[in-house]
Amino acid sequence: MQNFRNYYEILGVDKDASADDIKRSYRRLARQYHPDLNPGNTAAEDKFKALGEAYGVLSDPSKRSQYDQYGSFWKERGFQNGRRKRNNEGDFNFGAFGDFNKFFDDILSQRTPAPEPEFGSVPRQIRTPRTPRTASPPPRQESDSFRPGTSKESYTVKPPAPKRDAEARLTVPLEKAYSGGRERIRLEDGRSLEVNMPPAMITGQKVRLREQGVNGGDLYLKIEVSPHPFFRVEGSDISCQLPITPSEAVLGAPVEVPTLDGLVKMVIPAGVRSGQRLRLANKGYPDANGDRGDQIIEIQIAVPKELSEQECELYEKLRQAETFNPRKDLPV
Repeated sequence: MQNFRNYYEILGVDKDASADDIKRSYRRLARQYHPDLNPGNTAAEDKFKALGEAYGVLSDPSKRSQYDQYGSFWKERGFQNGRRKRNNEGDFNFGAFGDFNKFFDDILSQRTPAPEPEFGSVPRQIRTPRTPRTASPPPRQESDSFRPGTSKESYTVKPPAPKRDAEARLTVPLEKAYSGGRERIRLEDGRSLEVNMPPAMITGQKVRLREQGVNGGDLYLKIEVSPHPFFRVEGSDISCQLPITPSEAVLGAPVEVPTLDGLVKMVIPAGVRSGQRLRLANKGYPDANGDRGDQIIEIQIAVPKELSEQECELYEKLRQAETFNPRKDLPV
């Protein structure tokens, strides 16, 4: 049996299948056996080429008509011994063709094969089957991404990867969160970026960095303000504990209080108690509108652990002279 290809069988359709059925079957199978989806699979590549060859013939009305007319010759005896008697029109020498595919290619190309004369005979004119005249195929209405023959000449261009936003955590000290400004930061993925940080950042806030995400997407920095050893952020207020000496608590005194803006002078009132809260107006943390809260100062009276000889003498004289008894009004 010669190398005949049943194009209907290759595409998995019946011989009376419509053009739409042929196209749908081709597209489905072409995607299944496409080399990009079957890397290194030579069987799939051969199948893909065969699909393209079959579709190239059956999708063209003129070629399909000729294929249907001459396709039955593959079983004829002429393809085995090189001769066939044809309706008293003379002998048709199929021996000039290596197989059905070459015969069919010559038919489609409108070429007349030149058969070899038998040894010792006089060559005579060979009449070839006439191809029925058909109207020119209608223009195709759409381009097909899997046209026959493209597997050797076309290139599969993968679409650009979609942009995706990404998120990363960034821990900043309170002073930097308050002031903002340009800062070089190192991300969790190892990248180092120079970022213009906004002022008055708070924990949970997101800072957007354009085109620093995946494939050109945006990167969102989720801010976390690290705890401060002295200040505590309480909404728009800032609180702190301020230690003072016993004499400052008893007599009152001007002291310097640390704030986010630097040292600020504050007068401690005489007779202040430990745990009492004092307020510095407009020295808190800015809110979303830029308005600042207050700084709340909790007084802590600190007792010295080590005293000089002179301090001991003075505290002894004070104890002998003082009349204040803090245990006088105990309820027991």
